[in-house]
Amino acid sequence: MANNNSSKVTEFILLGLTENWELQVIFFVLFLIIYIITVLGNLVIILLIRVHSQLHTPMYFFLCHLSFSDTCYSSSVTLNMLVSFLSVKKSISYLGCAAQFCAIFTFGTNECLLLAVMAYDRFTAIRHPLLYTAMMTKKICTLLVASSYTGAGINALVETTSVFSLSFCGPNVMNHFLCDFHPLLQLSCSDISLAKVLNSFVSGIIVAITIPTVLISYLYILLAILKIPSTQGRRKAFSTCGAHLTAVALFYGTTTFVYVLPNSRDTLEQNKVFSVFYIIVIPMLNPFIYSLRNREVKGTLRRTIDQRRITSGSYFI
Repeated sequence: MANNNSSKVTEFILLGLTENWELQVIFFVLFLIIYIITVLGNLVIILLIRVHSQLHTPMYFFLCHLSFSDTCYSSSVTLNMLVSFLSVKKSISYLGCAAQFCAIFTFGTNECLLLAVMAYDRFTAIRHPLLYTAMMTKKICTLLVASSYTGAGINALVETTSVFSLSFCGPNVMNHFLCDFHPLLQLSCSDISLAKVLNSFVSGIIVAITIPTVLISYLYILLAILKIPSTQGRRKAFSTCGAHLTAVALFYGTTTFVYVLPNSRDTLEQNKVFSVFYIIVIPMLNPFIYSLRNREVKGTLRRTIDQRRITSGSYFI
């Protein structure tokens, strides 16, 4: 990740979403609100799961780590965006760009892997309900989460090293609001073929692990649900997976447009819109998806609020 000796660029200029000052002020307020909601929403989910023992199950264990990853994922981009909106010179240092790049790939990859792990968890719960406790022990859950973080870290290390070992001789202006893979390659004055190969290789491994896991898990879940005789039973089974399916569709759907579909790479403005959605908006939506569509989380939150009210009332009495 260290700066190459032949590199002359010490900072990058990020053009951001718009050059219009009035729109920048509007975007600053909008994204500040989104970021505050993201941090508070995910923090509430984490605290609820940590504090209440009835939520100490594999599904909520994974959700806790997803909320942590969402918060870090959004923070890696949003904080710098907010500063840039109010700055005349919208720059980021070379090392700052490398750190942001590494964080994006770490927590973005971790989210992909965690969503796959959560799909497997739901598959196990519905397909093998009697064996679920034995199959998803605390040790297994910890191992799955640790594997997600390890895989994400390795992917980020490979991606970051391959890009920031290149030379950047100028220009240093990126038509983006973050330090992303393809915009950085466009600015390099080195041979970028190895970086492209490594990117395709590690991305291919991540896709090969996550997409089939999600698809196969939910295929078996669907088959298992269709075998349930009662309509109420099928509806209940679908509801337990609805939140996760929503999160998966939103995240994988938007990232596909940016990193998988060939035409999306040539459409910079479209890429920026999708990047805003999956890096900034989705981390804000996930707490609402899981809390508003989950009776246990809603019930726990309601009881916590009621208990606080009672405690506050008795204090003043």
